[in-house]
Amino acid sequence: MAASVSCHYFSSPLTTSTKSIKPKLNYSHFAPTLSKGSIRHFVPLCSSQRSPPSESECQDKEANWFLSLKKCAAAVALSVSLITGLPGSQWLSPAHASTPALPDVSVLISGPPIKDPGALLRYALPIDNKAIREVQKPLEDITDSLKIAGVKALDSVERNTRQASRALKEGKTLIVSGVAKSKTDHAIELLNKLEAGLGELQQIVEDRNRDAVAPKQKELLNYVGGVEEDMVDGFPYEVPEEYQNMPLLKGRATVDMKVKVKDNPNLEECVFRIVLDGYNAPVTAGNFIDLVERHFYDGMDIQRADGFVVQTGDPEGPAEGFIDPSTEKTRTIPLEIMVVGEKAPFYGETLEDLGLYKAQTRLPFNAFGTMAMAREEFENNSASSQVFWLLKESELTPSNANILDGRYAVFGYVTENEDFLADLKVGDVIESIQVVSGLDNLVNPSYKIAG
Repeated sequence: MAASVSCHYFSSPLTTSTKSIKPKLNYSHFAPTLSKGSIRHFVPLCSSQRSPPSESECQDKEANWFLSLKKCAAAVALSVSLITGLPGSQWLSPAHASTPALPDVSVLISGPPIKDPGALLRYALPIDNKAIREVQKPLEDITDSLKIAGVKALDSVERNTRQASRALKEGKTLIVSGVAKSKTDHAIELLNKLEAGLGELQQIVEDRNRDAVAPKQKELLNYVGGVEEDMVDGFPYEVPEEYQNMPLLKGRATVDMKVKVKDNPNLEECVFRIVLDGYNAPVTAGNFIDLVERHFYDGMDIQRADGFVVQTGDPEGPAEGFIDPSTEKTRTIPLEIMVVGEKAPFYGETLEDLGLYKAQTRLPFNAFGTMAMAREEFENNSASSQVFWLLKESELTPSNANILDGRYAVFGYVTENEDFLADLKVGDVIESIQVVSGLDNLVNPSYKIAG
């Protein structure tokens, strides 16, 4: 099990850096692109780690933010229509041109969207085993059960626990049969731990110990996720020939990103754990891991932090991406989008380009801390080293109906300390990014090439 990573506090104020920050990326309202210029800032989120503003201040800021959002919606819609060829009338409400209307993809949403990064990663695995999913779902549903006030929530949690226990008992044989032969022993060990843990969760409910439910739920879902990963037998598809010699992550990897915070009296440094998904984005995740192993990001500043996204990856100098020393040219990677129901990603084209307006991406911009590649707005295959984490769920970027889905390559999620992303500011420094696990899933590692 992965060790817990915590953020560290200290009592004295931090010294503000005097280092000048060169003008960074020019964004077309929401799109994290690579063109140079001034940054369009959004009102930051109110963070629980800072001194809380008054309720009226927060309401005023939110009102101003949404007003600005609505004013720019028409421009966003025009921009999208120019890129995709869709008529503006499909993006704007006919009654109010300044009020955004979501694309038709929203009609596919059934039930509340999944926002938990761990759940998104579990459901994104390339497996098809109904029995394990029937164990997983009631355990995931405990999160909603705990939204009920007081100990009444425990009655719902008890139903979730019994449902999961019954599904495990009835489906264990089918679950084991779906595991890769080489991983059977490990999966059975996890299933035994899961079975014992469900008994412990039942006892927690009987003791009416509400506070102990969420930690136990997380533990049990980690067992479920481990079993599901054991069901993946090798890499499930062939990467297109033109990308086969690039660094590829054929599986998953976990990294820890340690950030030094310069101007926060309560927070000195924070370590963010990030899970990278090479099953759904092998080229994008492989490129990032390769740069991590080159220490490309170590010592680099946070270059955008406006409450909407946090972004970094633009090196010093005129280059806007990673210059490969073996070629002395900028290394770029293709846009890479995996769609639900497909066996392999689409490359080089947005879902709008492909006419897949209602398709859902396997790695959606649902979770706080969704990690994706920035690129030039009109060049799908221009991503190199600049990455961003999405923070703000807005009128134009709601979970499961997001205008960024299918236009930017998501390749991972922050799974620990993600809430602290909202506290980062421009000028905070990435001290290091280190691979914790999964480096053996990286093939064609260019960082090992001399020079």
